[in-house]
Amino acid sequence: MLTYQTPLDLVRDRLPEKPVACVRPDRVALAADWFQENFPGEVLYAVKANASNWALDAIHAAGLRWFDVASENEIELIASRFPAATMAFMHPVKSRRAIERAYFQYGVRIFALDCEAELAKIVAATNGAKDLTLIVRLAVSNSEAGLPIAGKFGATRDDAPALLQSARRYADELGVSFHVGSQCMSPSAFRDAMNLASSIILDAAVTVDIVDVGGGFPSAYPGMTPPDLKHYIDVIEECFEEMPVLENADLWCEPGRALVAESTSILAKVELAKDGALYINDGSYGNLFDATHCKWPFPIKAHRAAGAFEGEEKEFKLFGPTCDAIDTLEGPWLLPADINEGDYVEIGMIGAYGVAMATRFNGFGETDTIVVKDAPWSSMYAEVEKPETNVVPFPKKRRIRGGQRRGW
Repeated sequence: MLTYQTPLDLVRDRLPEKPVACVRPDRVALAADWFQENFPGEVLYAVKANASNWALDAIHAAGLRWFDVASENEIELIASRFPAATMAFMHPVKSRRAIERAYFQYGVRIFALDCEAELAKIVAATNGAKDLTLIVRLAVSNSEAGLPIAGKFGATRDDAPALLQSARRYADELGVSFHVGSQCMSPSAFRDAMNLASSIILDAAVTVDIVDVGGGFPSAYPGMTPPDLKHYIDVIEECFEEMPVLENADLWCEPGRALVAESTSILAKVELAKDGALYINDGSYGNLFDATHCKWPFPIKAHRAAGAFEGEEKEFKLFGPTCDAIDTLEGPWLLPADINEGDYVEIGMIGAYGVAMATRFNGFGETDTIVVKDAPWSSMYAEVEKPETNVVPFPKKRRIRGGQRRGW
């Protein structure tokens, strides 16, 4: 990939006609290092957040070897790129064909579920395999999330104990998981979810080998300043020690946004300025789905190849390139008042659910990728001192099977 010091250098050199993903692999590596250094368990990258080859390579080079995959295509991608990786099929609803291929063709042994029907499907599709790790996903509150995702997946408080009992009969290892929602703004959400999980485990009266706290770890968007990430880890570690699980149970997490959000900004060309709106060549059907629908204050700046902007700033609305009227980023986006056709806008902090969400609707959607060396607008991470070798940067102690249960 091409490399520039800054996106403005690219603008001056090439005047790009397509949207450009300006990527910073070093930011992905920094985030991966931080989680491995600070999270007291296994870190699984949620591939759906950004499945770009450069992002996956940066994560793997930093030492992460576990991946949260949610589809056959994600499984094929990780298997082809990192044959020795451990994959966890964490989508709670999967086709029989996907389960069968994951197990028999790609060696996947970890499967999530949230109902009896899915459990039966997994058992049947794997021919009653005896080496399954089954993760029961629980429904938990998303009240602290910037983007709640509750309602679609998760066993309810009433149904979960019986489901855990059923899954225990087929599981070589049994786990519980949950998701507190994307961009979780309070560590207390993890405490509440883990307390609920503990109550369910006690009611089920089963041994549990794994607690998976899922994703939801936040990034620092302008105007959305979460607590220090270490506070989240402290709460999780404290609660985990009190859970009624095996003494040597494993703790997992599945960060997606937190690993890649800071890494990418999207550079889009202004095609027209009219009546307080800018018509740009990227939008909600392209790389800006999150920026459109989350309605968070994503950072933005303007670039002009020749000369500087003059005068004050004013608020704009942004229209994407498609014919659809909902291809609109309402903002308001504060930009130079004299921005015009041929200038560029750069929207930052969109490494998660940016390029991963792009479609080809209306014939648009092609995006170039360049590496840039400037810093992101904001960061959740201090520099992490890397060990001398990056083969396994932060080795985790693996537990031995068996052991007594806590809180029984």
